[in-house]
Amino acid sequence: MKIIIIANRLPVKIERKEEGFCIVRSEGGLATGLGSLETESEIFWVGWPGIHTEDEEEKKEITEKLHEMDFHPVFLSAGQIEHYYEGYSNSTIWPLCHYFFSYIEYKTEYWEAYQEVNRLFCQESIPFIEKDDMVWIQDYQLMLLPKMIRTEKRDANIGYFHHIPFPSYELFRVLPKREALLEGLLGADLIGFHTHDYMRHFISAIYRVLDLNCSLDEINLQDRIVHVDAFPMGINYEQYHNAPALQEVREKSEMLREELGDTTVILSVDRLDYSKGILHRLQGFKQFLDNHPEYHEKVSLTMIVVPSRDSVDIYADLKTKIDQAISEINGQYSGLGWTPIYYFYRSFSFEELIAMYDIAGIALVTPLRDGMNLVAKEYLATKNSHSGVLILSEMAGAAIELQDAITINPNDSDEIERAILEALRMPEEEKIERLHNMQKRISKQSVKKWANDFVEELQSIKAQNKVILQKIVGKRQLNQIKSAYDEATSRLILLDYDGTLAPFVKKPEDAVPSAELLDLLQKMTSDKKNKVVINSGRNRQILDQWFEGLDLDFAAEHGMFYKENGQWYKNIQEKVEWDDEIIDIIQHTIDKTPRSYLEKKDAALVWHYRKVDVWLAELRAQQLINALIGPCSRLNLQIVPGNKIVEVKPPDFNKGSEVLRRLDKGAYDFVMAIGDDTTDEDMFRVLPPGGISIKVGNFSPAAKYRLPLQSSVIPFLSNLIK
Repeated sequence: MKIIIIANRLPVKIERKEEGFCIVRSEGGLATGLGSLETESEIFWVGWPGIHTEDEEEKKEITEKLHEMDFHPVFLSAGQIEHYYEGYSNSTIWPLCHYFFSYIEYKTEYWEAYQEVNRLFCQESIPFIEKDDMVWIQDYQLMLLPKMIRTEKRDANIGYFHHIPFPSYELFRVLPKREALLEGLLGADLIGFHTHDYMRHFISAIYRVLDLNCSLDEINLQDRIVHVDAFPMGINYEQYHNAPALQEVREKSEMLREELGDTTVILSVDRLDYSKGILHRLQGFKQFLDNHPEYHEKVSLTMIVVPSRDSVDIYADLKTKIDQAISEINGQYSGLGWTPIYYFYRSFSFEELIAMYDIAGIALVTPLRDGMNLVAKEYLATKNSHSGVLILSEMAGAAIELQDAITINPNDSDEIERAILEALRMPEEEKIERLHNMQKRISKQSVKKWANDFVEELQSIKAQNKVILQKIVGKRQLNQIKSAYDEATSRLILLDYDGTLAPFVKKPEDAVPSAELLDLLQKMTSDKKNKVVINSGRNRQILDQWFEGLDLDFAAEHGMFYKENGQWYKNIQEKVEWDDEIIDIIQHTIDKTPRSYLEKKDAALVWHYRKVDVWLAELRAQQLINALIGPCSRLNLQIVPGNKIVEVKPPDFNKGSEVLRRLDKGAYDFVMAIGDDTTDEDMFRVLPPGGISIKVGNFSPAAKYRLPLQSSVIPFLSNLIK
């Protein structure tokens, strides 16, 4: 078994030299984490090598050298790099996910290139994917890839991790190709995010855009369940914690300390990007200097900004504004021997960066949006001989874990000012306590644990989806059921109606049986070996009206009434008189929930919300259930959540009790129940040994078999009775 990592960029650095290409591994957080996986499996990478060439001989040389390292390159043209990477990935998805709506660019050529490159990654990956391999796709540049691979490799075990924020539905909905991106991701078996907030936003988008059935962390598809979970990414804690003791780092730390003297160093480290909040940070620091002259010559801000995309207008403009702001602050406050801001616009080596972390008394990490932010964790990990205070944006994913940081709203310069002052005045004992608490957390939640947790969960999901797949009624399962059917002499066949024999419709009264269904039921009931029962939540009147003339038995309102040999019977002594309090509670919910309504049956009250917005419907359904618990407990009534309904009824009877009643009265050697709702699971649970239970739609552990689509029910029954 292999673990195949597919990422936009391979973790390598390639240089052209006279003697050929020099290729060395680059040790980023992702490469480190995946390299430390506790697995005996081979790890194989697929991705862009980070170099552009149109020369076939050069491509061949690079490919051969990369294959020796278990890497496979995906070569991109200059146009693909421009439109796929700089275009759709970084000018459409990136600003969308970081809530910079005004920066989003929609261009047809961007989208076409994004599709093209995702297809190219698929084509290059497929030859390496074998049975039992695990495929782990990384990040927003490849959101279409999971579905593409699933199309080619139906049984593949696919994971996807989204390393940046996932926006709220209200923002995501503006994206023209939103459906395609979500459908692309649903090709994966496991979709991971850094935080539960991003996970929640994604599931909300799935609900509202694709109208799919979701639970808290599962999305139900026809042939499998897609799991969604949060995996906060960490760092190689030991590497950073031990690094300050390295000789080269100690020398650099001493040199920096001599240059800066006794001033307290506030450190910020960012890549040049509008999401990092650099200008807001400078404004907050300037405000601190304005209002607290007593700290002049005692505090300095060291800003490291790593160059990125500065040929793009937005980024070039941002750099100009940063340069200007720093120049103005230094021009206003600098004195002999003191510079308020030390500014470095370049990359730092690992040793240089550790030295900066080591001498900094405060880390100022204030992104406007950030998927995680590992700088905060790196800074904390290095503090083994000196204390340090972390000021952290609440908009960074890391803020959820690092509760002992001073958290701020990065848009509020007043909060930045107050946080700097609080950090400077914090007692040493408190600094140490906060630091140790956070170090304890990040030492456990390492990048190694992040990678292993994801892989372990993906392996577990593969086993679960295998069970789900085995339950789907295919040719083999149909033959088994048909064999039992043909051999039987007395059959009891119990069928739900809505969502089983008939599709759901917006208006329940429009769900009339089709001519095809009526013809099928006629054939089934004409066989004297069959006792066919429609076991439904519908009322008696509608069942009689729709199936007039057919030799069917019925159970209406979930077993409250039943019909045998043309005669209706009731399991309740008299019509239920509903308490005004319960009616008022449901009516109050209807008033607050447009397009919902109340159905009054003889023995049940049903609140319908099929036409209501998904998020609002879930909220109102839970609110209604909570409000009904008290009066229903007092009046001995049962609350039954169903498929887009909440039902209130007496607790004595359900679909299962009707099955038991019929089993007590007759001897059957073939018993089969088919239904789609949670209420149908009452039937499944009471079937005798050897009984056949078939769940329509979502997976149910209570059923032996599953038909993923309602439209499969009539063909299944037709094949059964042939």
